[in-house]
This record gives sequence, C-alpha cells and structure tokens, in this order.
Amino acid sequence: MEFVVIALVILAILVLLGIGLVTSRRRRELTREAPPPVVAPPAEPRAPAAATSAGGLAEAPPAPVLEVPEAPASRLVRLRARLARSGSSLGLGLLTLLSRDHLDQATWDEVEETLLLSDLGVGPTAQLVERLRTTVRVDGVKDPAEVRALLREELLALVDPSMDRALHLDPQESGPAVALVVGVNGTGKTTTTGKLARLLVAEGRSVLLGAADTFRAAASEQLQTWGERVGAEVVRGPEGGDPASVAFDAVRTATDDHLDVVIVDTAGRLHTKTGLMDELGKVKRVLERQRPVAEVLLVLDATTGQNGLVQARVFAEVVDVTGVVLTKLDGTARGGIVVQVQRDLAVPVKLVGLGEGPDDLAPFDAETFVDALLGG
Repeated sequence: MEFVVIALVILAILVLLGIGLVTSRRRRELTREAPPPVVAPPAEPRAPAAATSAGGLAEAPPAPVLEVPEAPASRLVRLRARLARSGSSLGLGLLTLLSRDHLDQATWDEVEETLLLSDLGVGPTAQLVERLRTTVRVDGVKDPAEVRALLREELLALVDPSMDRALHLDPQESGPAVALVVGVNGTGKTTTTGKLARLLVAEGRSVLLGAADTFRAAASEQLQTWGERVGAEVVRGPEGGDPASVAFDAVRTATDDHLDVVIVDTAGRLHTKTGLMDELGKVKRVLERQRPVAEVLLVLDATTGQNGLVQARVFAEVVDVTGVVLTKLDGTARGGIVVQVQRDLAVPVKLVGLGEGPDDLAPFDAETFVDALLGG
C-alpha cells in the first residue's frame, strides 16, 4: 500500500515538471515570434502662436502698413493737366472761332453752339455770347492773346471765384464735424466718400465713416476697404437696417472717440421716389439731434447734363445741399456743367473727380478750372 502511494506522488511530481517545461518552452517560442515593440518618434515641438517678449508676454502682431494719401496741393497740379486735356476741345474751339478775321453771324452761332454743347446752359451761354460780341465790336479784339484773355475773364466771371468753396469740416470742442454724402444711383457716392476720407486724412484729420447705405451689402464692404487703407474706422449696420440708426451710431462713436470728422454715406435714390427722399430727410434730422450737419455734399455725374440738374434741385430741397462734387469730369468737354449747377442750386462746386485713382479727387479752384479749359 505504501508502495502505491509513493508511486502516485512520484507520478504527480513528474506531471508537474512536464507541464512546467512545456509552459517555459511555449513562452520562449512566443517571445521569439513577437515583433519588436513600436516606439513613436518624439513629437516635433510646436511653434509659438505669437512671439514673446523678454517678460514672457505675447507680443501683438505687427500693425498693417497704412497708405499715405496725396496732399491736396499736389493733386491740383496733377489734375490740372488732365482737365486741360479733356477740356481742350471747348477752349481751343472757342479761341479758334473768336480769332477769325471776320466774325459774322454764322461764327457767333458756332460759338453759341460750342458753349451749349459744353452744358453751359441757355442762360449763361446767351449772357456770355452777348458780352463777347459787345467787347469785340467796341474794342476790336483780334489778337489771339487778347481773345484768350477776354474769354478767360468772361468764363471766370461765370464760374464765380468769389463763392465759398471751402469744406467746413473743422472739429469743434463739443464734437466732430459731420458731412452727409447724397446723390442718385451710379454717381459714385461711396467711392467719393472713400476718396474724401483720404483727402481729409492727408490734411491730418482723424475720420470715421458711416455706412448708411444699408440696401447694398457691397456698399458697406466697399466703404470698409476704403477705411482700412487709411486707418479710418467704419460704423456699419445690418443689411436692410435703418440708415438713420447707422448714421446716429456713427456720430456717437466719433464723439466718444474724440475724432475730427464723420462722413456718412447714404444709399443712392431716384429723385422721383418720394418715400426714399423722405427717408433721406430723416437721416439728416436724426444726425442733427446730436451734431449739426456741417456739409451736405451732392455727388453729380458731370456727363448727365440737364438730367443731373433736375435731380440736383430735388435733393437741394430735401436736405439743404451745401456743396457739389462733380465726378467723371475727365474725358469730357462738358465743363460748362459747373456754371449751370452753381446757378441752378446757388451752391458752389467744392470738389471734382478726375479719374479712377484713389487720390483723383481734388478741391475745385475756379481759376485753375478756367485756365485748364483754355489749355493754359
């Protein structure tokens, strides 16, 4: 019996030893078959979001480089040449006619036709022709230099250099000066607003633009671009929003920020649309609750002739226009529109646009204008 027990114990021990050997061998086989562990490469260090200063504080990104608008004085010199090229057909045509040896009725009819084609208007044309005929008949003027001097004198009288053409946009202690830009569709109001901002920045004034043309999203975007180029803040409203509210916010913001000038761009509107014209009147009234409106500038397309004058009269009645901006005066000999506009509205032409460049807007000067028309 004891022998059986001993045999069972020995057998159990052998079994256990066999199991251990098998397990050990299996582990060695698994170890040999397993691939080596994959070690991820160290992560690349991330670049800092912003450069840091010595004190460990993040530095602000560099400010955008602002454009430096051209000074008004140099604009006059540059634009005079453009105006002379566009108006040369008018001036040279008149000088050629008036320098003829014999000024008969047919010649005077040609003079009259030339002036009418320049959009001088019937009344001013009749006045100018009569004065020229009287002077030529009495003084016997024939010399080209004398004819030119005579024509210059008469044209200058019609353009009227005595009119106040200054932009009254000097800031006051109580707040900024306010300008309202108005006109029909397609005259270039928003572009003129942006160019006017550049003109004022060139004179050293701080400017805020009010995008009160809420009917066109593109108008607000366009004005934003103009402002960013010279560092002028722009106040905008939601598309289709109340333009008077945008204008109000623009003046309030400029007042809080102690800026010099606010220029409010308005939506283009047909002079025949009574509702839209009433809305324009509302914009002006809302502005005047905070600040007086120093300038209401009516933008007119110089190529529209009589139609532009009809539009101008309605705008003058609604918002009391203080000055006219004539755009697209380049490339046309219709310089006489200056005289007609001033006579009809009893307000001066204060600015002229002569080209597509950002600084192709200049203060209007009567003598420079007349000399350019005469090619001098």
